[in-house]
Amino acid sequence: MRDPARIFRLRVKTGIGPMMAGATETHLVMLEFEHRRMYDVQLERVRRALSGEFVQGTSPVFEQLTDELDEYFAGRRTGFDVPIRLTGTAFQLKVWKALLRIPSGTTSTYARVAKSIGAPNAVRAVGKANGDNRISILVPCHRLLGSDGQLVGYGGGLGRKKKLLDVEARAVNHPLFGADTLDRSHRAR
Repeated sequence: MRDPARIFRLRVKTGIGPMMAGATETHLVMLEFEHRRMYDVQLERVRRALSGEFVQGTSPVFEQLTDELDEYFAGRRTGFDVPIRLTGTAFQLKVWKALLRIPSGTTSTYARVAKSIGAPNAVRAVGKANGDNRISILVPCHRLLGSDGQLVGYGGGLGRKKKLLDVEARAVNHPLFGADTLDRSHRAR
């Protein structure tokens, strides 16, 4: 019988509070809020999907993750290069891949995502899959709004969702001129 895969755990400090990261030697498989109601369920789903066990330890993925998260919250990064491995149903994978196509600094709705994956009547199912996302921030479930444009449904809380959207809005709206390239009219101010 094969030994279970090792899934390393690390508490990560982020601009929206501490999170728990899970990674194999090569891929991030989880980034979740420890105090989220679904936390234990998410741990079990990842463990089962990978036929693995969570263990304390380190993965080469963690250094890249923490560096990229620091850059993201500082407004110097709008996308992530950390290798991720998504685990879920075929429908969930479709939804999560659609989320990855929503550009940083923009939002969409559950209905638009449902339509984009060819299931326009599956709005509630898209919402459920969005809530089951196990790689928060990197798989940007926070970019989905209600059909009326209101902030709704974020496992980490609506305050965190708003902060993530604010971070991204600032990151994509950098000033056109740096201090060394300002023209005279800007320097005179």
